[in-house]
Amino acid sequence: MANRDRNIKILLDLGKLPDNNRCADCGAQDPDWASYKLGVFVCLNCSGVHRDLPSISRVKSVKLDFWEDDLVEFMKSKGNAAARLVYEKAVPVFYYRPQQGDCAVLREQWIRAKYERREFTGETKYPPLAYTTGFYEGMLWKRGKENTQFQRRKFVLSEKEFTMAYYNKEDPSRGPKAVISIKALNVTFQPEKIGHAHGLQFTFPKDCHSRNLYVYHESGEEIVTWFNAIRAARFAYLKTAYPTGSDVELIPRITRNYIKEGYMEKTGPMQKEPFKKRWFTLDSQDRKLLYFRSPLDSEELGVVFIGTEDNSYSVGECTPKGTRGNKWKCGLTLETPDRVFVLMVEQEKEQKEWLEAFRLIISKPMQPQDYTTEANIRAMK
Repeated sequence: MANRDRNIKILLDLGKLPDNNRCADCGAQDPDWASYKLGVFVCLNCSGVHRDLPSISRVKSVKLDFWEDDLVEFMKSKGNAAARLVYEKAVPVFYYRPQQGDCAVLREQWIRAKYERREFTGETKYPPLAYTTGFYEGMLWKRGKENTQFQRRKFVLSEKEFTMAYYNKEDPSRGPKAVISIKALNVTFQPEKIGHAHGLQFTFPKDCHSRNLYVYHESGEEIVTWFNAIRAARFAYLKTAYPTGSDVELIPRITRNYIKEGYMEKTGPMQKEPFKKRWFTLDSQDRKLLYFRSPLDSEELGVVFIGTEDNSYSVGECTPKGTRGNKWKCGLTLETPDRVFVLMVEQEKEQKEWLEAFRLIISKPMQPQDYTTEANIRAMK
């Protein structure tokens, strides 16, 4: 008969080994669940996805469930590193590997792609996987710029032409509504902002502004395929634009999440104007703070470049005086060479998060292209 305490101790010791001490799927530290069919240690969140794949994976709690001797022996013979050699043998360099804080659909489809569809085992696939062909088209629900309703629109992605186009009607003979260069295209999952578990935000420059498109698809697999197809095209473009750049240098530039987003109250340049509530997006890569009337606006109201301390940029806490209209009391000041911005947030926790995010960018050395971005933004004012 299995010795419960002994087996738990063995599993806990196995879980402390390198590779096993992080979730096999999202990298979360100290996973306390395990799949006894795959031989991997996973976190609580990822274990829920495994539970939906009973023919492929069966999970137990390392600490709370009863483990038979044969299952413990199986876990001893496997582990996260061994599974990775099989199930992640041929992951494309551009394919996004979800992290602990990423949205549920990314994590779920990564797990299904690995273990259920076996997309990365190196086995011959025909037809090729959709995100590897360099061309992808399909229907997405797109939010209208004016009427704000979501309507089905055809999207076409071409790696050869480095473009993404969308059509107002399904008949492509009428021509695209817009053709977007992927040179500066960013795509990020925004389920909470969009109000759909599979919501994506496309952002690209247009007429000296940042243009946002908001889309979703009913299928989690389809929306993640779109995400990685765009990443594939973006990676191909970066390899062309920066031929000497290594994969390590280029991969972080394919797509990125914004370092911080949320509502703040903003006053005017004299710091005596009434405060107005605005939605702010902080982009670490482009060193930009953009603000909008609402989270789903198509274009920003304004943009602020974030430089370094050596270039007269700084951020700090503040208690503004002589202002009016502010409902929130936790303040911060963002100082630039041209202006001091006074911003208010509702809670101290938000204040600390914004301060930390700003300081992270300010402490990062500027690259040559950052000086061009700064000059362009200052020239717009």
